[in-house]
Amino acid sequence: MSLTGHKALITGAGQGIGQACAEVFASQGAQLVLMDKNPENLERVADKVGKSGNKVITCTLDLTDLGSLRSEIEKIQSMGLVDILVNNAGFDRPGTTARINIEGFEAVLGIHLVVPLFLIQLLLPLMRSVRWGRIINISSMYGLVGGKGEVAYSTAKAGVIGLTKSIAKEVGSDGVTVNVVLPGLTRTPAIENNMAERYKEMIIAETPLGRIAEPEEVAKVIAFLASDDASFITGVALPISGGWGI
Repeated sequence: MSLTGHKALITGAGQGIGQACAEVFASQGAQLVLMDKNPENLERVADKVGKSGNKVITCTLDLTDLGSLRSEIEKIQSMGLVDILVNNAGFDRPGTTARINIEGFEAVLGIHLVVPLFLIQLLLPLMRSVRWGRIINISSMYGLVGGKGEVAYSTAKAGVIGLTKSIAKEVGSDGVTVNVVLPGLTRTPAIENNMAERYKEMIIAETPLGRIAEPEEVAKVIAFLASDDASFITGVALPISGGWGI
């Protein structure tokens, strides 16, 4: 499995699964475009993966500012083809149906659905022109099974699955594959810092492998889907959950 000769854009690359993707992709020889809104985290990751000799471009921005995002993508495309896109960035606004406000709901849908669609629209034409491209979206097991108190997040992540399958049907004849991964409980800063231990324990108890995932375990699957080894896989929603949700 090699990504040498390819350039991958990874959003939310400053920590968690995004950081792990940057490290794994770099180990497979990919050039990287790393996006995150936290400059300190982004530079830390870029410094780490750049030590291996990989070319790394960093962009610090709020992805929901679509005008700024378009400008950054135009600059990046002027420096060469981006043929792998990993839509990883996201955040949560927890709340039950009775408590979630519309602004919070729309914000969660914006980062998880509007931003990925916008990036796909910007990058897809060049992928189609060279008849090779990989788009990997990051959903969640909550997109399949739902989550109590996670109405916005679960809705957004379910939407990512539909977005993936629809675009996969559009672009398969142009040599572009589009897949989505559904991580289960994963040791990211968001989970470590924000999820109560009792909820983690409940999920682990329902996970046949009986443990939390490490970000690298998710990133390695994403790297596989980005490689030529996955050339006949498209439109797949792949759980990486240790069996949680089966």
